[in-house]
Amino acid sequence: MDKRINELELHYMHQEKTIQELNEIVSRQELAIEFLKREINAMKEQSLRMAPSEARDPDQEKPPHY
Repeated sequence: MDKRINELELHYMHQEKTIQELNEIVSRQELAIEFLKREINAMKEQSLRMAPSEARDPDQEKPPHY
């Protein structure tokens, strides 16, 4: 009986360690995603500042056959 309890405790400890590691990974990924979102927004703003005349309205464009 003690052997089974010890095995269960070891299994539980391993699961707790795995959960903690996965939590850390998810936290780092969340930070990376937020960073990338900010970078994309900054690049969009920079692109619009560099070439505002190139921002075309799709309704104003001529069809390709013209």
